[in-house]
Amino acid sequence: MKRRTKIAFVCLLAFLAIAPAAVAQDATFEGKTMVVIGDSYVRNHRRPVEETWHARVAARLGMNYRNYGRNGNCIAFDRTDRGFGKSMLERYHEMTDTADFVLVIAGHNDAYKVLNSQDTLALFRQRLDSLCTRLRAKYPQAAIGFVTPWAVERPGFAEVSASIREICARHGFPVLDAARTSGIRPMDADFRHRYFQADKDEAHLNADGHALLLDWGEQFLRRMNHSRDNVTD
Repeated sequence: MKRRTKIAFVCLLAFLAIAPAAVAQDATFEGKTMVVIGDSYVRNHRRPVEETWHARVAARLGMNYRNYGRNGNCIAFDRTDRGFGKSMLERYHEMTDTADFVLVIAGHNDAYKVLNSQDTLALFRQRLDSLCTRLRAKYPQAAIGFVTPWAVERPGFAEVSASIREICARHGFPVLDAARTSGIRPMDADFRHRYFQADKDEAHLNADGHALLLDWGEQFLRRMNHSRDNVTD
């Protein structure tokens, strides 16, 4: 009996030693502001913004959350004539001037513009690089990260995701590679039926689909927080 009591006491001490560190880690997010800009992955298409994984992670961590998603929007290409607005290279001016975390979730619509055209891909890369430069100038002390599109097996998507990884690395921005690490399978009909907003939808998750990404997204925010150590004036 005494041995069991001693083991329980040691376990309690171990828990108490760990608990303050966990609280301190969460306190680094509480009250901080996260702004998210992007396409319908951010706007959540026809469902409430509050269902998105990024909004739910922000709520979980006690953060202030600002959503600048727009359906059909591109990083690099103006789609005003289609009703989808100016590119994010221009729209970033709409975002609040102060933020602790900046998340860019985009590229799906750029992929359809890029397709197999090397000239258009080069233009996308150039404008993505400009967006990274402008975001750092606007938010010199913020943690900035990008999220790639899902792994849609169509021309342009692999090239866009690869460009996001490469160019963000030049700027020291961490990338959450949704195509490789999210576990989202947009080309799987059964998966879409369960986790997307419609059976033929390859872009927009439903509430259950977003729930799959809560821990995945939270870990990325923690990684972004560590990246702030490398931010200089």
